[in-house]
Amino acid sequence: MDQVSLVIILLAALLIPLIMAKFKINSLPMAVMEIIVGIVIGPSVFNFVNTSDLISQLSTIGVIVLLFLSGLEIDFSLFKKRRTALTPLEQKNAVNTPKYSPVRLSVYAYSTIIVLSLLLAAAFKVSGLFSDFWLAAILFGTISLGIVIAALKEQELLSKAFGQTILLISVFGELVPMMGLTLYASVYGSNSQSLWLLLLILAVAALLLLRFKPFFRFYQNINKSTTQLDIRLAFFLIVTMVTVAESVGAENILGAFVAGIVLKLLNPSETTRERLDAIGYGFFIPIFFITTGVDLNLRTLLTSGKTLLLIPLFFLAYMVAKIGGYWVLKLRFKQANALAGTALTATTMTMVLAVLRVAKSMKTITSDQSGAFLLAALLTCVISPLIFNKFYSAEKEDLVKTAVHFIGANLSTVPVAQQLRKGWYDVSMYTNHPENYQTYHAQVPVTLMENFTAQDLQDHGVFDTDILVLGHIDAERNYELAKAAKAYGVRRIIVRFEDRNVLNEHEDELRELGVEVYNTPEANITLLRALIESPSTLLLLNDTENSIYEVRVLNHLYTDVQIKNLQFAQDITISQVIRNRKLIAPNGNTTIMYGDRLIFTGNKQTAAQIRQALATAN
Repeated sequence: MDQVSLVIILLAALLIPLIMAKFKINSLPMAVMEIIVGIVIGPSVFNFVNTSDLISQLSTIGVIVLLFLSGLEIDFSLFKKRRTALTPLEQKNAVNTPKYSPVRLSVYAYSTIIVLSLLLAAAFKVSGLFSDFWLAAILFGTISLGIVIAALKEQELLSKAFGQTILLISVFGELVPMMGLTLYASVYGSNSQSLWLLLLILAVAALLLLRFKPFFRFYQNINKSTTQLDIRLAFFLIVTMVTVAESVGAENILGAFVAGIVLKLLNPSETTRERLDAIGYGFFIPIFFITTGVDLNLRTLLTSGKTLLLIPLFFLAYMVAKIGGYWVLKLRFKQANALAGTALTATTMTMVLAVLRVAKSMKTITSDQSGAFLLAALLTCVISPLIFNKFYSAEKEDLVKTAVHFIGANLSTVPVAQQLRKGWYDVSMYTNHPENYQTYHAQVPVTLMENFTAQDLQDHGVFDTDILVLGHIDAERNYELAKAAKAYGVRRIIVRFEDRNVLNEHEDELRELGVEVYNTPEANITLLRALIESPSTLLLLNDTENSIYEVRVLNHLYTDVQIKNLQFAQDITISQVIRNRKLIAPNGNTTIMYGDRLIFTGNKQTAAQIRQALATAN
């Protein structure tokens, strides 16, 4: 009978995404649908499935893997200090002051959540509706990181300031309750150890991080399909940290979460993360969510008048606890998006399930109360994403064109600037030659400057750009300005060198800094050779409708997809795929991977939009 129940659960896990795709059910997260299906096939409705020891063990592994993958989702680069200076174009289009960074906003927002959660927990305790103050505060402060990430990915927001802010709030909404749950279990649990022993978890995590830091630097050289060293390391970390956590009286989910953080800090490849996602979301995690629904017996829960009262009250508490974030988000984002972001952070499920599992094992909560908390959390997962999708719209700062600043206005740079202005670029040019200014200022935006020192350029905002092109005829000046711009924090720098001797002297240094260099005579030689070897090159160069592009694929919507199945496959021609510094001659069956560089041709209007879509990180 155990095997039959497991087969039914796995069949349900297989059919749920197919049914959602067939009927275009996009408003509900997959986890919510899996819980709902679990309710239907469980004792609440048809009673096809009953949990057994085998299914319970697989469900426990599922929640451990889920928390591990949640730790792996944290983007620690968001906490690094970043250049806050805006380009002139960004200053002109900015809606709010830039001093409110995603990190600062998220800290402010989650601080309001902590305060409101404590107040709501106190209200429930005073009213006699739920007497466990600390458990209620932990539950009200939880946010479902997995569901938030899924919603942000769907809107392609993870690379934008709004998405980063909501993501960080959600990280706090999983990390802080996790630590709170550990302290709660240590103080009130029967098997708890001394609190100082919890530091052993961090000590072991630090030791593992230092021990395996060089791992991903060399494993590619010895990794094979039969070894899968990165996956073996991941499960070693999980088991080790879970064992340590349980040994010191903490919860296994804390160990799993810390293991995910350790692996994240080891900088695994995107392929490693995709395989871990496949293992987790392909097998263990669906079992956990479906089993959660199976264990939720609505026939018993809904016969209790107190449970019926608690469900809407807990739902309101989940929502009200997050409402303070609205005023924090308004400091930088427009009102509709502040409301959308607040609603999305009210989504809670993953940590609620983990907290309730621990609380029930400690016998600090009744089945009716646990069911009410869970059903209320289920409602947040249904309603919150609907509100988010209804109210969110692009911020002005997300619609700003890519800024390109040219230093030097001459026959080499002006024609390029003219063509770029027709696309998704905001172009500015700077020259220190009055005669060049007189010649070109009517054709492109040119600013005349007396000096081209690094300090003058910085003071005039020339370095506040996305792309800096150093096209001055003076090679030594270009070299000095390239170093200064890189030190300032310009993301991409392209430098022209007419003198090959100067380039030979500085080329290695600039390339190590990440500066792109080119030599005009060599470029002309390369072009002539291309015309001789590939006569069709001339057709492409003279074609006013089409152009050639290179783009790095950062959008997960277009990864793990064959070229022939891309939605815009008929609009472009992909001639080369560069993967791990190797050229691949593609065909219709070639699968696009995350991080691939695509060289393609297409219509200048549609291809530019396709390039932007492929390069949008989500």
